[in-house]
Amino acid sequence: MQEEYTALIRNDTLEYKARLVGDGSSQPVGVDWRETFGSVVKLATIQVVLSLASSRSWSTHQLDDIAFLLLYVDDIVLTASSDSLCQHIISLLSSEFAMKDLGLLHYFLGIKVTRTTDGLFLSLGKYATDIIERAGMSSCKPSHTPVDTAHKLDICSSSPVSDPTLYRCLVGALQYLTFTRQDIFYAVQQICLHMHDPRKYHFHVLKRIIRYVQGTIQLGLHLIATVSSSLVWITDVDWAGCPDTRRSTSGYCVYLGDNLISWSAKRPSTVSRFSTEAEYRDVANVVAETCWLRNLLLELHSHIPKATLVYCDNVNAIYLSGNPIQH
Repeated sequence: MQEEYTALIRNDTLEYKARLVGDGSSQPVGVDWRETFGSVVKLATIQVVLSLASSRSWSTHQLDDIAFLLLYVDDIVLTASSDSLCQHIISLLSSEFAMKDLGLLHYFLGIKVTRTTDGLFLSLGKYATDIIERAGMSSCKPSHTPVDTAHKLDICSSSPVSDPTLYRCLVGALQYLTFTRQDIFYAVQQICLHMHDPRKYHFHVLKRIIRYVQGTIQLGLHLIATVSSSLVWITDVDWAGCPDTRRSTSGYCVYLGDNLISWSAKRPSTVSRFSTEAEYRDVANVVAETCWLRNLLLELHSHIPKATLVYCDNVNAIYLSGNPIQH
């Protein structure tokens, strides 16, 4: 990267690009090496901005091809309190950079934005269709659930997959699909844990997720206009849920008013000795994430005066919080 940008400065050209996109999985090894894909913003930031724009009736425009500091940045989403202010900002940018106004936000980063009577609907339907076709499962029978809840995904003794590159490409594509499909986030997180050594059983689980996507391709993320500005987190931990490492799986979702703006499912690097420790560690991570999110809203001039509520479904954690000896 450094050598490439040095060459750019010396040649005074714009040959290489850095883009805010998530479709890096479509780059085959050794091909498209001139295109550098790297996310420069957290996806939660995009969801927060669009949620505020939907709730406050902000004017949302899409810009393209803005050159800044010898870099190309594509698919820029600009929001303003009024359409006239938005047009004024666009005219200022046009006087400095080569760019074009694509009108109201309708399609960015592969995400289709549909305006409804009560907000915005974000969908990755076309992207999901491409994943299904890449897997060769266009005529597959849909599944009602993305994962088998009766069994844990572990390191099995089945033979390795014949094409691990295909497995990793499909998993990477499904990771981006979770931007608007929180219902498959946990299942995708589970198959991501075995990308280093995928087995046929793991590929079978991957195909089940794709079958579920096939039957629910019309689903997406709905951001409605909400008058509430509260910030609420819901967390839970599957203590020692991994049958191989005995590590927990922590997950959370966060609501800004009535809109779901962020979610996660992770497996920590440490082993918790009891469920209280696992829950307490998860709540601590959520509080740290809360500080970042509240600062983001403050920078967007959307200060939340009320304290953030964090719901934790564990009796032991409640006992721990009420015991001063543990603090």
